[in-house]
Amino acid sequence: MWPTDLYPISGTTGLESADYFAHGWVLEVYRVLFPYERAAVQFAAMALVSLVLLGTLQGRGSDAITTSRRSPVISTCIGLPSLLVVTVLVSAGYFIVGSSLGTFFGVIFVTIGAAVVPASAAIGFVALGQSIVSRLGQDRLWLGVLIGSLVFGLAGFSVPATVVVATLATMLGMGTIVRILFGPGGSTNPDERTVPPANKI
Repeated sequence: MWPTDLYPISGTTGLESADYFAHGWVLEVYRVLFPYERAAVQFAAMALVSLVLLGTLQGRGSDAITTSRRSPVISTCIGLPSLLVVTVLVSAGYFIVGSSLGTFFGVIFVTIGAAVVPASAAIGFVALGQSIVSRLGQDRLWLGVLIGSLVFGLAGFSVPATVVVATLATMLGMGTIVRILFGPGGSTNPDERTVPPANKI
Protein backbone atom coordinates (compact mmCIF):
# COMPACT_ATOMS: atom_id res chain seq x y z
CA MET A 1 0.00 0.00 0.00
CA TRP A 2 1.39 3.35 -1.03
CA PRO A 3 1.53 6.33 1.32
CA THR A 4 -0.95 8.10 -0.95
CA ASP A 5 -3.47 5.37 -0.17
CA LEU A 6 -3.17 6.06 3.54
CA TYR A 7 -3.12 9.83 3.13
CA PRO A 8 -4.81 10.74 -0.13
CA ILE A 9 -3.75 14.09 -1.53
CA SER A 10 -6.16 15.81 -3.85
CA GLY A 11 -5.31 18.79 -5.99
CA THR A 12 -7.15 21.16 -3.65
CA THR A 13 -5.51 19.74 -0.55
CA GLY A 14 -2.08 19.98 -2.10
CA LEU A 15 -2.76 23.55 -3.12
CA GLU A 16 -3.91 24.43 0.39
CA SER A 17 -0.80 22.82 1.86
CA ALA A 18 1.44 24.78 -0.47
CA ASP A 19 -0.49 27.94 0.35
CA TYR A 20 0.00 27.39 4.07
CA PHE A 21 3.66 26.67 3.59
CA ALA A 22 4.13 29.83 1.54
CA HIS A 23 2.06 32.24 3.64
CA GLY A 24 0.54 30.66 6.72
CA TRP A 25 3.79 30.06 8.56
CA VAL A 26 4.72 33.74 8.29
CA LEU A 27 1.54 34.80 10.08
CA GLU A 28 1.95 32.08 12.67
CA VAL A 29 5.50 33.14 13.46
CA TYR A 30 4.46 36.80 13.64
CA ARG A 31 1.64 36.02 16.05
CA VAL A 32 3.76 34.04 18.49
CA LEU A 33 6.44 36.71 18.73
CA PHE A 34 6.62 38.83 21.85
CA PRO A 35 5.88 42.55 21.36
CA TYR A 36 9.52 43.55 21.76
CA GLU A 37 10.51 40.87 19.23
CA ARG A 38 7.96 42.20 16.72
CA ALA A 39 9.31 45.70 17.28
CA ALA A 40 12.88 44.56 16.64
CA VAL A 41 11.92 42.60 13.51
CA GLN A 42 9.90 45.48 12.07
CA PHE A 43 12.68 47.99 12.80
CA ALA A 44 15.31 45.80 11.14
CA ALA A 45 13.09 44.97 8.15
CA MET A 46 12.19 48.61 7.47
CA ALA A 47 15.78 49.77 7.87
CA LEU A 48 16.96 47.08 5.44
CA VAL A 49 14.28 47.82 2.82
CA SER A 50 14.88 51.58 3.08
CA LEU A 51 18.64 51.27 2.72
CA VAL A 52 18.36 48.92 -0.24
CA LEU A 53 15.75 51.11 -1.94
CA LEU A 54 17.60 54.39 -1.45
CA GLY A 55 20.92 52.80 -2.32
CA THR A 56 19.49 51.38 -5.54
CA LEU A 57 17.54 54.42 -6.68
CA GLN A 58 19.93 57.01 -5.24
CA GLY A 59 18.85 60.37 -6.69
CA ARG A 60 15.31 59.29 -7.52
CA GLY A 61 14.86 57.96 -4.02
CA SER A 62 15.83 61.32 -2.54
CA ASP A 63 13.44 63.06 -4.94
CA ALA A 64 10.63 60.78 -3.79
CA ILE A 65 11.32 61.59 -0.14
CA THR A 66 11.36 65.32 -0.92
CA THR A 67 8.08 65.08 -2.83
CA SER A 68 6.45 63.22 0.06
CA ARG A 69 7.54 65.86 2.55
CA ARG A 70 6.45 68.83 0.47
CA SER A 71 2.87 67.69 -0.12
CA PRO A 72 1.99 64.70 2.08
CA VAL A 73 -1.77 65.29 1.86
CA ILE A 74 -1.80 65.18 -1.94
CA SER A 75 0.38 62.07 -1.98
CA THR A 76 -1.85 60.34 0.57
CA CYS A 77 -5.02 61.18 -1.36
CA ILE A 78 -3.49 59.77 -4.53
CA GLY A 79 -2.06 56.80 -2.66
CA LEU A 80 -5.41 55.62 -1.29
CA PRO A 81 -6.96 54.58 -4.63
CA SER A 82 -3.55 53.43 -5.86
CA LEU A 83 -3.19 51.12 -2.88
CA LEU A 84 -6.69 49.75 -3.49
CA VAL A 85 -5.82 49.01 -7.11
CA VAL A 86 -2.60 47.24 -6.14
CA THR A 87 -4.45 45.26 -3.46
CA VAL A 88 -7.04 44.12 -6.00
CA LEU A 89 -4.32 43.11 -8.48
CA VAL A 90 -2.38 41.15 -5.86
CA SER A 91 -5.54 39.45 -4.59
CA ALA A 92 -6.55 38.53 -8.12
CA GLY A 93 -3.10 37.17 -8.84
CA TYR A 94 -3.12 35.21 -5.59
CA PHE A 95 -6.39 33.49 -6.48
CA ILE A 96 -5.63 32.71 -10.12
CA VAL A 97 -2.22 31.15 -9.44
CA GLY A 98 -3.80 27.77 -8.89
CA SER A 99 -6.70 28.21 -11.29
CA SER A 100 -7.14 27.21 -14.91
CA LEU A 101 -5.85 30.62 -16.01
CA GLY A 102 -2.37 29.46 -15.11
CA THR A 103 0.35 30.93 -12.97
CA PHE A 104 1.73 33.43 -15.47
CA PHE A 105 -0.62 36.33 -14.78
CA GLY A 106 -0.88 35.45 -11.11
CA VAL A 107 2.87 35.58 -10.62
CA ILE A 108 3.05 38.92 -12.43
CA PHE A 109 0.36 40.50 -10.24
CA VAL A 110 1.85 39.16 -7.01
CA THR A 111 5.34 40.27 -8.05
CA ILE A 112 4.08 43.79 -8.70
CA GLY A 113 2.60 43.94 -5.23
CA ALA A 114 5.70 42.43 -3.64
CA ALA A 115 7.82 45.14 -5.27
CA VAL A 116 5.56 48.19 -4.99
CA VAL A 117 4.13 47.84 -1.49
CA PRO A 118 7.43 47.54 0.45
CA ALA A 119 8.99 50.32 -1.63
CA SER A 120 6.01 52.57 -0.97
CA ALA A 121 6.10 51.83 2.75
CA ALA A 122 9.82 52.58 2.88
CA ILE A 123 9.36 55.94 1.13
CA GLY A 124 6.52 56.84 3.47
CA PHE A 125 8.40 55.95 6.65
CA VAL A 126 11.63 57.65 5.58
CA ALA A 127 9.69 60.79 4.67
CA LEU A 128 7.99 60.67 8.06
CA GLY A 129 11.29 60.14 9.83
CA GLN A 130 13.00 62.97 7.99
CA SER A 131 10.09 65.31 8.76
CA ILE A 132 10.53 64.51 12.44
CA VAL A 133 14.29 65.10 12.49
CA SER A 134 13.91 68.30 10.45
CA ARG A 135 11.97 69.80 13.34
CA LEU A 136 15.02 69.13 15.50
CA GLY A 137 17.29 71.06 13.15
CA GLN A 138 18.61 68.03 11.25
CA ASP A 139 17.88 67.18 7.62
CA ARG A 140 20.03 64.16 6.89
CA LEU A 141 18.63 61.27 4.94
CA TRP A 142 20.21 58.57 7.09
CA LEU A 143 18.51 60.07 10.15
CA GLY A 144 15.22 59.87 8.29
CA VAL A 145 15.85 56.18 7.65
CA LEU A 146 16.70 55.62 11.31
CA ILE A 147 13.73 57.49 12.76
CA GLY A 148 11.28 56.13 10.19
CA SER A 149 12.39 52.58 10.94
CA LEU A 150 12.14 53.33 14.66
CA VAL A 151 8.55 54.52 14.24
CA PHE A 152 7.63 51.30 12.44
CA GLY A 153 9.47 49.31 15.08
CA LEU A 154 7.63 50.98 17.97
CA ALA A 155 4.35 50.28 16.23
CA GLY A 156 5.20 46.59 16.52
CA PHE A 157 4.19 46.64 20.19
CA SER A 158 0.58 46.73 18.96
CA VAL A 159 -0.70 44.83 15.93
CA PRO A 160 -3.55 47.29 15.20
CA ALA A 161 -1.07 50.18 15.44
CA THR A 162 1.21 48.37 13.01
CA VAL A 163 -1.62 47.96 10.50
CA VAL A 164 -2.69 51.61 10.76
CA VAL A 165 0.80 53.11 10.60
CA ALA A 166 1.93 50.80 7.79
CA THR A 167 -1.21 51.55 5.76
CA LEU A 168 -0.81 55.32 6.09
CA ALA A 169 2.89 55.20 5.25
CA THR A 170 2.24 52.95 2.25
CA MET A 171 -0.45 55.30 0.99
CA LEU A 172 1.93 58.24 1.32
CA GLY A 173 4.75 56.46 -0.48
CA MET A 174 2.57 54.97 -3.20
CA GLY A 175 0.98 58.33 -3.93
CA THR A 176 4.46 59.80 -4.26
CA ILE A 177 5.50 57.08 -6.70
CA VAL A 178 2.40 57.70 -8.83
CA ARG A 179 3.06 61.43 -8.84
CA ILE A 180 6.65 60.94 -9.94
CA LEU A 181 5.80 58.40 -12.64
CA PHE A 182 2.72 60.08 -14.08
CA GLY A 183 3.07 63.66 -12.89
CA PRO A 184 3.16 66.54 -15.38
CA GLY A 185 6.54 67.62 -16.69
CA GLY A 186 7.93 69.92 -19.30
CA SER A 187 6.79 73.51 -19.03
CA THR A 188 5.26 72.95 -15.59
CA ASN A 189 8.76 72.86 -14.14
CA PRO A 190 10.58 76.20 -14.51
CA ASP A 191 13.90 74.44 -14.83
CA GLU A 192 12.66 72.36 -17.76
CA ARG A 193 10.95 75.02 -19.91
CA THR A 194 11.93 74.91 -23.53
CA VAL A 195 9.25 77.14 -25.08
CA PRO A 196 10.05 80.89 -25.12
CA PRO A 197 7.53 83.44 -23.86
CA ALA A 198 4.67 84.17 -26.22
CA ASN A 199 5.62 87.83 -26.66
CA LYS A 200 8.98 86.80 -28.11
CA ILE A 201 7.68 84.36 -30.71
